[in-house]
Amino acid sequence: MRSIILSAVLTSPLLAQAPPQREDPRIHEIVAAVSADRIRADIEQLVSFGTRNTMSDTLSATRGIGAARRWIKAEFDRISAACGGCLEVFYLSEEFPAGSSRLRRDEPTNIVNVVAIQRGTTDPNRMVIMSGDIDSRITQGGNAVDSAPGANDNASGMAGTIEAARVLTNYRFNGSIVYLGLAGEEQGLWGGQTVARVAAERGWDITAVLNNDMIGNVEGVNGVVDNGTARVFSDGNPPILIDFDPDTADREVLLGALQQFTRTIGARRSVGSDVDGVSRQLARYVDRIADQYVRNLDIIMVYRLDRFGRGGHHTPFANRGYPAVRIMETNENYDRQHQDIRIEDGIAYGDVLEGVDFDYARKLTALNAATLASLAWAPAAPGDVRVGGIVRADARLSWSAPTDTTAFAGYRVYWRLTDSPTWDHSRWMGLATDHVFDGLVIDNYYFGVAAVGRNGTESPVAFPSGIMRP
Repeated sequence: MRSIILSAVLTSPLLAQAPPQREDPRIHEIVAAVSADRIRADIEQLVSFGTRNTMSDTLSATRGIGAARRWIKAEFDRISAACGGCLEVFYLSEEFPAGSSRLRRDEPTNIVNVVAIQRGTTDPNRMVIMSGDIDSRITQGGNAVDSAPGANDNASGMAGTIEAARVLTNYRFNGSIVYLGLAGEEQGLWGGQTVARVAAERGWDITAVLNNDMIGNVEGVNGVVDNGTARVFSDGNPPILIDFDPDTADREVLLGALQQFTRTIGARRSVGSDVDGVSRQLARYVDRIADQYVRNLDIIMVYRLDRFGRGGHHTPFANRGYPAVRIMETNENYDRQHQDIRIEDGIAYGDVLEGVDFDYARKLTALNAATLASLAWAPAAPGDVRVGGIVRADARLSWSAPTDTTAFAGYRVYWRLTDSPTWDHSRWMGLATDHVFDGLVIDNYYFGVAAVGRNGTESPVAFPSGIMRP
């Protein structure tokens, strides 16, 4: 009887449609178009401003963070002019009060970010983001006078973001791509806090944040030299956001908030989503894109929000529940991070140009560009994914269609053993919105579903958020 059911499923008209190809040739073109020479020139330009410390000069045309951010904006403006005005380029700033910095600064600081938006053609409010940091520092984070070239930390990430914009503006996408230059990273992730808050206020549908912080070093302080791997940091699950003011809320409001928190925790436990939050799905997506499109690059997925005891500009987005990851080199060199430029006991300290491998920065920039393109061309992920199969021999999965079906081809379901870090098995579903996994006991597997475009690009896998009761 079971074989008859399986045969009926596979011959359904909804499944009879042939799946699209798994790779998009245009993404191979995008990867090939990323230039190490242009990235090098941009890093050299950013280093030439002497220091980009958050507290440094904002009026000089040649030195300080003001000159750096004006150059970044002008570069985005030039890119936009070359593509017929396809970018919306603007500053997004916020004044942080005295004492809000880790440095206990005694006066307010205006944090100015640079934003460039490449609007999608059919689903413009669905946004994927690539970011780099504008600011730099040396040993004393408040030293805004002495040279702080920040060649790798983080001119490399900023240059990669600019280069991705140069390449991707030659194409048009369904969803929007946002290129960010974020400031105030070293003082408390200020720039990311501002943009994440404004994004939430404006209702941006952010489906990915790729934060690039140090993508140019291949010589680790541990002696390892490696240009064939990169790390992607991701949180297992986002924080639980409950909208209430604890200082003014009455007892009933507080009790409701506690109940909401308990329900959310219970739902996560019931479906087993400990390592399957939206940021973790994005990390798996980046890993798959590397395997498909970027030669000689293996992704190490690190199951942490960031490095131990440290932070990056994807964190403010992840804290608001957006899918957000940090992409960076595998082997850091602490002699070249947050260091005064000097030679001491025969060791050269300082984040200077000589410590950057520009071809490696190209490779990680290409990874970002390929990921952005795939996400922006793909349909949005399916919604309302539910899983069932309690005390049955057959697991069940259902989902709802994405809103934008302009280039939509169908769905692909995924499954894996619960201890596997990657989606190891998949099946093309056509236009069906549910599936019975014949013979797969739900206790032993995790399941998910992705929306597939006619060009073969896919959304991230959507993990179930609820249970189908028998």
